[in-house]
Amino acid sequence: MYPKYPYYDKEVQCEEKDIAFPPQHQEQHPGLEYPMVPRPISENPNYKGSGKLHDKVAIITGGDSGIGRATAYAFAKEGAHIVIAYYNEHQDAQETKERIQQLGRHCLAISGDLKDESFSQYVVKKNDGNVQQN
Repeated sequence: MYPKYPYYDKEVQCEEKDIAFPPQHQEQHPGLEYPMVPRPISENPNYKGSGKLHDKVAIITGGDSGIGRATAYAFAKEGAHIVIAYYNEHQDAQETKERIQQLGRHCLAISGDLKDESFSQYVVKKNDGNVQQN
């Protein structure tokens, strides 16, 4: 006699579900953050700064998006004024700048190629501790 199996004669079908994070690819590098769906999470809304960087100035390379943007937000919440140096992602940089200003800090966004030593020096000199005036 043949053994009986618990699911003999039953058919199991998988259910099709939407992918939570659809694959995304961008031809240009660095990529742009503003067209992504869903948008990356850059800020913890529950984080309250303690003033550890009050009135300091932070120069953040790549501060227009990704980890750089998250760092800029966190530093701003800690009281720092922010300088972001970015390549060519102008809309992303503008969004970051506006959010930092909403957090009550000053922000200077400078576009250029950091591989160029003179531009890197320009970013530091342009800031010169006076980002509030820019």
